[in-house]
Amino acid sequence: MQNITGTAILIAALGLTSGQATMAFGDGLSLSGASSSNRSQLFRNQTRLLDSRASSQYSNSTRLRPKSDVATFDNTGAIPRYRGNYKGKYLPVARAAATKHGVPQDLFLRLVQQESGWNPSAVSHAGAQGLAQLMPATAAKLGVNPNDPGQNLEGGARYLRMMYDQFGNWRHALAAYNAGPGAVQKYGGVPPYAETKNYVKVILGG
Repeated sequence: MQNITGTAILIAALGLTSGQATMAFGDGLSLSGASSSNRSQLFRNQTRLLDSRASSQYSNSTRLRPKSDVATFDNTGAIPRYRGNYKGKYLPVARAAATKHGVPQDLFLRLVQQESGWNPSAVSHAGAQGLAQLMPATAAKLGVNPNDPGQNLEGGARYLRMMYDQFGNWRHALAAYNAGPGAVQKYGGVPPYAETKNYVKVILGG
């Protein structure tokens, strides 16, 4: 409202001012009536200044908005924020691993939550191990020790990124992480396995 009023005053001043009159405004704005061409130039300068201040004020106001439940986007769509209760020592390790390999942090945290519930000793019925539930063969291929929590998270983030680079979106990358890249290639997307479909849905939503 202050910016709109300031602009209106400037316009009115241009219409009413002649000769050598000078009118001063708040925030360091002034209008001199030295000539019509000078007044026009001053008006343009003052308007640009007001517009820039309005833009700055709008930008500041957007920073006060509450955080969204959406962390980021890609061609998959919205990636929900991590809202898990776990806030322990492996959380920053997982965040660092995700950042290192260009994986959205919230996506990777949700993956670890789904895979192991943040239990570094978790072992699945298929033999997957640790926080990111790496299969022994996958861990060997990546050159990490699946029984070391830090290396396990490092390997998990790196493998997820490899799947993203192969398939081009996080939905298919997650499906490949769960069911293997061969299944995603075979079906041209998320395979019709109940476990995999639920896995992707829990992590990505929708």
